[in-house]
Amino acid sequence: MDTLLTAEIAANSPRYRRRSSTFIDGVHDVPDERASPMAPAQLYSTMSGRLFHSGRIAIVLVGLPARGKTHISVSLSRYLQWLGVKTRVFHLGDYRRATMGPDKEVPEDYFFINASATSVMLRQKILKKCREDIYAWLNHENGQVAIYDAVNPLASGRRSLAKEFQKHDVQTLFLESYVTDQNILEENARSVKISSPDFVGMDPDEAAKLYLKRIDMKIPHFETMNEPDLNYVKMINAGERIDYNNVSFGYLSTRIVFYLMNLHIKSRVTFFARAGTSSQQDSFKADAPLGDEGRAYAKKMADTLLAHREAERAAIIAAGGSPAPLKPLTIWTSTRKRTVETADYLKNLGYRVRQRSQMSQLNPGVCEKLSETAMRRLYSDEVDKHELDPYHHRYPRAESYHDLAVRLEPIILELEREHNDLLIIAHESVLRVLYGYLMACDAMNIPKLKFPRNEIIEIIPASYQNEAKRIKIPDVHIDMIPGSPEDIRIPVPPSGFISPLSGLGTPAEPNVALSKVVTPSIMTLSGEKQENPLSRD
Repeated sequence: MDTLLTAEIAANSPRYRRRSSTFIDGVHDVPDERASPMAPAQLYSTMSGRLFHSGRIAIVLVGLPARGKTHISVSLSRYLQWLGVKTRVFHLGDYRRATMGPDKEVPEDYFFINASATSVMLRQKILKKCREDIYAWLNHENGQVAIYDAVNPLASGRRSLAKEFQKHDVQTLFLESYVTDQNILEENARSVKISSPDFVGMDPDEAAKLYLKRIDMKIPHFETMNEPDLNYVKMINAGERIDYNNVSFGYLSTRIVFYLMNLHIKSRVTFFARAGTSSQQDSFKADAPLGDEGRAYAKKMADTLLAHREAERAAIIAAGGSPAPLKPLTIWTSTRKRTVETADYLKNLGYRVRQRSQMSQLNPGVCEKLSETAMRRLYSDEVDKHELDPYHHRYPRAESYHDLAVRLEPIILELEREHNDLLIIAHESVLRVLYGYLMACDAMNIPKLKFPRNEIIEIIPASYQNEAKRIKIPDVHIDMIPGSPEDIRIPVPPSGFISPLSGLGTPAEPNVALSKVVTPSIMTLSGEKQENPLSRD
């Protein structure tokens, strides 16, 4: 049985986890708890690692391929981890691919009810290893939520699974992605599924239709969720409607349903950009307007972004992709003058701009106008505490990054709800927290993230993880690029350039072939003079 031998080898090795590269988010990472004793939770944390007295929960995905199940499971995991819930995703497809080996498909009857004995044995072997890992996570690694990403097509199988979890004192919440809209199905198939060699050279629309037809042939028996005795949520047509059956929802299950009401599976990208500078002395209270250099920067930033979007569309079409027009672009700013005025150039071009009061910068408190030397003299104890925990520590009358994350929670939900491409123009402290959420950064690393003013950050969603890319803004004066001194012990930590450190979810070097405006950017702050930490954004 070569297949079972392969399964045995795979069963002992793949945990499907890795430390993030510098351009892929860390939602699948296993944190190194020995290196970081602080909880990675951005909002809440407890000594046990379990929140809301909710016990242990298994979220079981249900749905045919190309319905966005993996996207939903990863997005939900990202949100729960951000709340502080110890969550891990178990993709059955990962276990299946590791077992079968590279470039090998499962037997034709693998998903059939009356499958051959060989297919049944293979299926049970893969399921057994995946579920063993789930129980190990919940029982021995203090996990609270395990997300089981699989097809789970039959009602009888789902009932058996719920009973099995119940024996281990694990609550079960089924989550189905049910899609009847053919346009959504074809878009999902085009975006994630048709990179197979089987579809090389085919028209994307025809390839998508062929792929969906193959699914119907390969998984002929599928029963949608309708079991009155099970807890389930059914997302219909990418969040167009949500049905749920509440047998025994606890607080955390209710919170999950609330999040899912804001989630959709349609693709869109998010851009981050800094606000322009002011010629006046700026501070948290003064709220100075843009200066001449700031207005020139706003135009360069907007022109670079628009050129980049057109270049990416042209590259997609040249590669045989869909010639569909660009998605509309929406701009979010805080209510601070510089962010609002930075968006004015795009507003005058007809783009929609929304001001969000929650996106105001971190409040630096009494230390705002103090030099680093004065801070160390007057608040030496506070500086030491900040060095130990720059995420949770707050200076006198100031906000911490944790406070800022709590303030931004409504923005996080609106971010998930947004269907258009999105440009966020904000202070660097706000960009750190939002980037930390989208790229699943450890909270302890968020204050160290760096966003130079001469770059736009593009976050590209994918089904398995988000990816980030840097877009260079040309001809930005060097004095405008850095934001605050390179010292993590001051109220607003370093901001001169995007750190190349691994594990921080830092944006990747861009692909020059996509656009002339997308070029690599590595900078140094050596020799930079010290300045007021909040004199710039």
